[in-house]
Amino acid sequence: MKDKVVFITGAARGIGYEIAQAFLEEGAKVMISDINEESLEKALEGLSENAAGIACDVSKEEDVKRAVDATVEQFGSIDILINNAGLQHVAMIEDFPAAKFEQMLKIMLVGPFLTTKYALPYMKEKNFGRIINISSINGLIGFAGKSAYNSAKHGVIGLTKVTALETAEYNITANAICPGYADTALVRGQFEDLAKTRNISTEQVLNEVLFPLIPQKRLLDVAEIASLAKYLASEESRGMTGQSLVLDGGYTTQ
Repeated sequence: MKDKVVFITGAARGIGYEIAQAFLEEGAKVMISDINEESLEKALEGLSENAAGIACDVSKEEDVKRAVDATVEQFGSIDILINNAGLQHVAMIEDFPAAKFEQMLKIMLVGPFLTTKYALPYMKEKNFGRIINISSINGLIGFAGKSAYNSAKHGVIGLTKVTALETAEYNITANAICPGYADTALVRGQFEDLAKTRNISTEQVLNEVLFPLIPQKRLLDVAEIASLAKYLASEESRGMTGQSLVLDGGYTTQ
């Protein structure tokens, strides 16, 4: 990864931040983006000098183009794109606000489309690129109360396949990582939402709702996801494209 240029969305915390750290440790140059400028500045304090940050709302085309161009201007290229930005809202369909549904699809599906659209010309110019979309097991299976999240993450897998087909001749790969429940603030927030929809405690959500579905009976460490991202960005994975790689403690095997 030495001197490879990485652009990561939603990287001020959680999975995105862990991925940024992992690539920096391998010698990459990393541009992290996030919609929250304060969180972005705080995140940069914990990263090395080879990291930079830019505020970006991935649902807005002009923001995405500006962020991608700024990455190339600062680091000279863009080799690896990691689409990680996301949010969660849990409610049954009849109670789900239409505006929230639309917002979530813009951030988690339209956003990856836009970043891919503007990063591809730079990748094609170098005849090299790695696009890694963070989907979810909810991109493969349904979960009551997550209509928007499921829709967006299913869509990301479709986008990944099309991207792989359109870029195969340019030494560019596109793959999706489908994590199960990782120990992040976003997931912990889901526990609280699920507890409300089921009228149970958050402890019961873990022990009675989630862990019975996870053979390993644990939450993923975000470092596990970062390690898989590094592999997908490497030369060793050059034959792997258009794939959805599941990392879920056995959740989807049952």
